[in-house]
Amino acid sequence: MSEVVTLERQGAVAVVRVNNPPVNALGVAVRSGLQNSFNAAEADPEVKAIVLVCDGNTFIAGADIKEFGKPPQSPSLPEVVNEIEAGSKPSIAVIHGTALGGGLEVALSCHYRIARKDAKVGLPEVKLGLLPGAGGTQRLPRVVGVEKALDMIVSGNPIAATEAEQLGVVDELFEGDLLAAGLAFAEKLIAEGKGPRRTGERTDKLEGVDNAALVAAKRAEIEKKTPGLFSPQRCVSAVEASFTLPLAEGLKRERELFAECLVSPQRAALVHAFFTERQASKVDGLPADTPVRDIKSAAVIGGGTMGVGIAMCFANAGIPVKILEISEAARDAAIQRARDTYGMSVKRGSLTEAALEKRMALVSGITDYADLADVDVVVEAVFEDMGVKQKVFEALDAHCKPGAILASNTSSLDLNQIARFTKRPEDVVGLHFFSPANVMRLLEVVRGEQTSNEVLATAMAIGKKLKKVAVPVGVCDGFVGNRMVFQYGRESEFLLEEGATPEQVDAALRKFGMAMGPFAMRDLSGLDIGLAIRTRQRQTLPAEYKLPTILDKMAEAGMLGQKTGKGFYVYEKGSRTPLPNPELPAILEAASKEQGVERRTLSDEYIIERTMYALINEGAKILEEGIAQRASDIDVIYINGYGFPAHQGGPMFYADAIGLDRVYARICEFHEQLGAWWKPAPLLEKLAKEGRKFADL
Repeated sequence: MSEVVTLERQGAVAVVRVNNPPVNALGVAVRSGLQNSFNAAEADPEVKAIVLVCDGNTFIAGADIKEFGKPPQSPSLPEVVNEIEAGSKPSIAVIHGTALGGGLEVALSCHYRIARKDAKVGLPEVKLGLLPGAGGTQRLPRVVGVEKALDMIVSGNPIAATEAEQLGVVDELFEGDLLAAGLAFAEKLIAEGKGPRRTGERTDKLEGVDNAALVAAKRAEIEKKTPGLFSPQRCVSAVEASFTLPLAEGLKRERELFAECLVSPQRAALVHAFFTERQASKVDGLPADTPVRDIKSAAVIGGGTMGVGIAMCFANAGIPVKILEISEAARDAAIQRARDTYGMSVKRGSLTEAALEKRMALVSGITDYADLADVDVVVEAVFEDMGVKQKVFEALDAHCKPGAILASNTSSLDLNQIARFTKRPEDVVGLHFFSPANVMRLLEVVRGEQTSNEVLATAMAIGKKLKKVAVPVGVCDGFVGNRMVFQYGRESEFLLEEGATPEQVDAALRKFGMAMGPFAMRDLSGLDIGLAIRTRQRQTLPAEYKLPTILDKMAEAGMLGQKTGKGFYVYEKGSRTPLPNPELPAILEAASKEQGVERRTLSDEYIIERTMYALINEGAKILEEGIAQRASDIDVIYINGYGFPAHQGGPMFYADAIGLDRVYARICEFHEQLGAWWKPAPLLEKLAKEGRKFADL
């Protein structure tokens, strides 16, 4: 038997035990071990039932990521699960932790399933551009019906054990010891004389329902919500096979569709996104044994939307947090804002009233800096003005205890200058949250020139504690994300001057896969924010770097986005649905005339090139300057903070996929046609001429 899979007999029950830390992944040793153990139990005349149980914190959590991209090794998972299901003795999967992907497929091949009450099960393969390839698309519909199977497989989202029991994925819930529960269930089956109940032979959940209509509805939903994605539609086709074909043919169809997904460029991009997110937390040059400070309490300066969102992040992680405001009224409003935001989650059913009260008990409001004397970390989230930041950090320096981390949520200002407002610049770090902070996963951890290793390591640990994707970045105007988005937004505005409309630009970029178009996003955040940044930039920009004037004209007309009900779009009262702004065409015409630009029809392809290549060129400059550690970190930032489509892999991966020689050549054309902003990054030029990629760095 394999070392990671063992077989022992307890009376008439064979116990197959998987022990492959940390998550019992389905590597070749586990697959071989399962095959050999089940075959041995099948051959033992004394065995009447088989229990599958896993050591550690989880059941089988999925495939072994170490085998990604490598040639397949026998036995394959489809072979293993088919053999388990074909067994003549009843088998029971004892689920705890998570049973995901191949783990759930193994469980479905067992004849019965029980789960600890805190377990979760799911088929997340779609998130890597794949579909369940070991019978998941054929067996799950036979257990839960086509509608729920489509929902689970196309979304990739797991469900809790309680729901799994209600749906019939598991037969029984338990608490306590795994093996004891498994043996008790097995002995009950033996006593009742129950034999195998093969999932693949079930048809009851496939009958009496218009499954074809469910498939058609899901296809339409995918086309509307995620047009252009490859694997979701193949997931639907595979599920369709579960009720249109016999099991053996359905499994064959599943493998065919799996193979199509396997060679899809989108799959490569999604796998890249998966692995690079893990890599992003590694800080180059930071010793592994760097001490991490204990963070038991926190505070946030500023109780606006961003500040409250940050405070909620700490409360969600079980860390007591204080919100400091300038007055009692503002303090109370901030606390109410937190309660209202949690209340929305309660209404949606994603949070219980008890959880709301538990989290609110961790949030308190203060108005005096002296009340910050005991906190371990303070995050400043006040207005983006250096004078305001100075007053805050001078006060923090005066009142916070030695060793407290003083963090700024600034999105673009000079962190080194902010650090100099204190007598302890080594304790100052940037924690740049993204709005809404309690929802968005990205956290840029900004390392100042004097930020200590200990503070940096602690900041990264805070990100992990808050369940954020923390990415270390250096200091420059806008750091990584916003510095690049300046280029993206500027080119989008230039496109309006040249002849495009906000509707066209936004639609083209949504079709590319962006979560939002740039103009809908501008309206959401407020045009005054972009204008403030633009005004600040104009003071130092050389004359040859011209800026669009549309924002200025719109601000003069009182159009600031959703906050005023009118921006690039108009919004009816109480609605966030963007509608065409009838006043905008005249503004665009005036801006074009002022710049001496003759408006023309622009193609969607051209819009994509202008916006994406602007991101790529700036990303190359950021890499060369060492602001980002690696190209993949930029991809992580854009996917998690700016709605860049994961199936495109991020802007730098996207550039590599196109070919840097082609990207460089087009940027050279733009430089000649459009001026200084398009000067090619030296690093991009170098890599293109050497036939290399950003991934090679």
